Amino acid sequence: MDAIQNFMEVVRFGKPEYVPSGIPAHGIKYHGADHEDFDGHGHHSPVGTEWTDIWGTVWHKDLDGVMGFPKRFPLEDLEALDAFTFVDPDDEKYSYLIADGLKDYDPNRALLSGSHRDTLWERAYMLVGMENMMAYFYTEPALVKRLFHKIIDFHLKLAQHYVNAGVQMVGLSDDHGMQHALILGEKIFEEFFMPEYARLFAFYKARGVLVNFHSCGHIEPLLNSFMELGVDILNPVQGAANDVERVRRITDGKITLCGGINSEVLMENDHDAIRALVKLRIKQLGQNGGYICTPDQGMPYQPEALEVMRDAIAAYGRY
Repeated sequence: MDAIQNFMEVVRFGKPEYVPSGIPAHGIKYHGADHEDFDGHGHHSPVGTEWTDIWGTVWHKDLDGVMGFPKRFPLEDLEALDAFTFVDPDDEKYSYLIADGLKDYDPNRALLSGSHRDTLWERAYMLVGMENMMAYFYTEPALVKRLFHKIIDFHLKLAQHYVNAGVQMVGLSDDHGMQHALILGEKIFEEFFMPEYARLFAFYKARGVLVNFHSCGHIEPLLNSFMELGVDILNPVQGAANDVERVRRITDGKITLCGGINSEVLMENDHDAIRALVKLRIKQLGQNGGYICTPDQGMPYQPEALEVMRDAIAAYGRY
């Protein structure tokens, strides 16, 4: 059983041979998907760099090894929505990168995956500002719904490009959780997010494309919504923010969980603690398939910490 076959058995809650330490995927994306500009600036830039992404959001790089932070927002006044020009994925200056990403793709080694980074909530607050968005849910709910609809219109046009390229999986991302609670609450999620997410999910579900959904923090209250939408893979399943055993009970047989290895344990680089946590997470989350064992955050870990983690997954993750 090769890596792709094993992964598909994991996702299907079938009979995989082992718990994977990652997803065998080759990613493609449009220009600007990772907040870069057209002058070579982005999260890889030196500390102190400021740049403006393709949407007009101004970013600043504050910390080495960590992504920048949005500082200024092009749509702070949501009443200016109708005058705002949205990025058009049909414009070749954005879409050319999708075709470029296919040049070194080997379908025998990886699934083809398209990026919808900043799917809805994150795109909205990067345009409007987070504090402004939180207020607008209450002061201008109709405008928020129009904004969300326009954002998903963008993603649906992008989705057509990905499907034309042959994607088998897509990555969506919106961080809905804080450490012990949701950022916005279930009522707002149900009213504002579910109808728009459903449009994008329906497009991919009708075409048999797997959906890998990223949402940091405490997301237990949204698990039923994620299952209703059709999430296939949920990451990063932060153990410090969720009861991971409860997450598994609710999603068992329905959503594959990816992540679970606490970033603080990896950052401390205590090899015995890493091995113990890997063993525990595989027992908690991977008994019946449906688990991909990875760190719960992308951080500048010591290489030996990651090596110990991978060795432990190989040792404890055989079925």
